[in-house]
Amino acid sequence: MPELKRVAAIHDLSGVGRCSLSVIFPTLSVMGIQVCAVPTALLSTHTNGFGDVVLKDMTDYIPEALSHYISAGITFDCIYSGFLASEAQVTHCLEFMDSFKGAMRVVDPVMGDGGKRYRTYDDRLCRRMGELVAAADIITPNLTEAAILLGIPYPTSPLTVGEMKQILVKLSAKGPKTVVITGAVLADGEICNVGYDGEHSAFWRVPYEMIPRSYPGTGDIFASILTGGLLLGDSLPIAMTRATAFCEYAIKTTFGYGAPAREGVMLEKCLPMLVENSSYTQYRQL
Repeated sequence: MPELKRVAAIHDLSGVGRCSLSVIFPTLSVMGIQVCAVPTALLSTHTNGFGDVVLKDMTDYIPEALSHYISAGITFDCIYSGFLASEAQVTHCLEFMDSFKGAMRVVDPVMGDGGKRYRTYDDRLCRRMGELVAAADIITPNLTEAAILLGIPYPTSPLTVGEMKQILVKLSAKGPKTVVITGAVLADGEICNVGYDGEHSAFWRVPYEMIPRSYPGTGDIFASILTGGLLLGDSLPIAMTRATAFCEYAIKTTFGYGAPAREGVMLEKCLPMLVENSSYTQYRQL
């Protein structure tokens, strides 16, 4: 039997609305990677656009699942966390990382967007997220989350390349050797995802075309495909390009069909792209 990579995905699960585990499962599975869900919360829908949400907190489940995995001799190639609802869940993520020392540690520090943090994140929880970031190998914040982690004002105007590099390096200095920031608007006019490989002191950018519509779950899709690419041996710029190209394709497809934004991108129509033998060479040095 071929040996498949196995990821412990510590994220929430929404029944309707393509985000978090509902997009992580199909994207990583199509890439040939086994996803083992460790749900932090169960939601009837995601929290934007569907009215009152039914939510079941799963905090107590996480350490019990970890104990079972350890007793059963189960191992993971990657611990990958996303939205967390409490300080206790941060602690449990750290326990997962400590229990599987050789696993790649990916943290998507989901705390806010558009210059504002989510209402469930107070100062204490943001500081605890900083602890998780310090234990990570790879982090994938957006610019809002990068500003929160660094304790700086959210940039309201495009950043120069030099300013962007400073942010990437400062984030890496907190612990993660690899930092990827999504949705960066640069002073040279490009909108791109940018990355820093601290091990080789290399900076990368992957530009994309902005579509005038916001879809939930695209950050989860990006981080998931980036994680999958790195697990399969992609270099950082290749993994970034793979993830950027798929997200752009999925967003444009969904926009072209006029599908409701609150339901996320039309992932089911787009997944075949992930198994095509595409060329991912749109990256450039930052």
